[in-house]
Amino acid sequence: MNRRELLSHLAACATLYPQDRVLSIDDMINVFDFDAACKLRIPRDAYDYVSGGAEDEFTLKRNRDAFGRITFRPRMLVDVSKMDLSIEVFGSRSEMPIFVAPTGSHGRVNPTGEPATARGAGAAKTIMGVSTTSSFPLADIAKAATGPLWFQLYAGPDEEGTREKVERAVGLGCKVILFTVDAPYYPHRERDLRNRLVRPEVQREMGMRRRRPDDPETERYGLPQRFTATLTWAFLRKVAAWAKVPVLVKGILTAADAKLAIENGAAGVVVSNHGGRYLDGDPATIEVLPDIVAAVGGRAPVFLDGGIRRGTDVIKALALGAKAVFVGRPPLWGLGAYGEAGVARVLRLLQTELALAMGMLGAPNLAAIRREMVVVDR
Repeated sequence: MNRRELLSHLAACATLYPQDRVLSIDDMINVFDFDAACKLRIPRDAYDYVSGGAEDEFTLKRNRDAFGRITFRPRMLVDVSKMDLSIEVFGSRSEMPIFVAPTGSHGRVNPTGEPATARGAGAAKTIMGVSTTSSFPLADIAKAATGPLWFQLYAGPDEEGTREKVERAVGLGCKVILFTVDAPYYPHRERDLRNRLVRPEVQREMGMRRRRPDDPETERYGLPQRFTATLTWAFLRKVAAWAKVPVLVKGILTAADAKLAIENGAAGVVVSNHGGRYLDGDPATIEVLPDIVAAVGGRAPVFLDGGIRRGTDVIKALALGAKAVFVGRPPLWGLGAYGEAGVARVLRLLQTELALAMGMLGAPNLAAIRREMVVVDR
């Protein structure tokens, strides 16, 4: 939702509800309602940090627009009286193919932070990805969690510290490592720059303060050096050896890289452009999903994030070959507006929308969702 759409939505809310009425969580009927409520309830710099993208926010907008170019071909007179949205992957079970994406700094939008998000995801009976840059120590999040946790890995600032982070996450019960590969440098998020947002590095996790003596922090071309910028596919093989649990490569946008990920030990890939937060000008993830699915060729599951706001978006991604999807901003809007309960309600609303779309499409379960049920307008 861009600024104009958001203002229009807020105006509509003002018309629907009396001015003296405080909107309750029960008044929220879709993800966009949570977006508007969150914007009203948290500081501007926090909202911009969550909702903004890199530079001109072209990719941020394209992620959403691309779903509008996909239409359905529903089948009729199919028995959809019994619906089943459940999924099990890598030993983690979820009541929906909608997982919470790993996003950092939940404490910016609500002081209860990631532990509350974990409880909300658990209440919705789905999987939560936990970011390396979380506001709370991973141990606290794991203690609060009532559902499966997967750990998102930013490599660095050194190899030893990276290994310790991986082993610590696995030791705390994380079932999957999401190795993020699309962030070799810090991006220009102009909303954050204009807000003079200070985003301190998370130092609580083991190894985060290390710097290699032969790798001083310097700048070249105005780019802060990062350990991630030195990495090649060989490092994925190291991560996979350390983890001893499935490692997914997150940030894949080409068929060639999807093949390399599988060849170098990945158990799957996440088609992701980081929600339009790093390289502005990336394609929408749903646009490149079919080519990546074809390249993987069934050897490993393919997941997707980027722009998911409706249950119909989810079913489009599944029809084009995604095993499941991750949602990033919507749970944060729920957290910012209503805390733990907001996270759970956002996820359940998406689940209900997905179930409705599946019923209308003639697909009573995930296995019944097929490629021929959608048409992509090029």
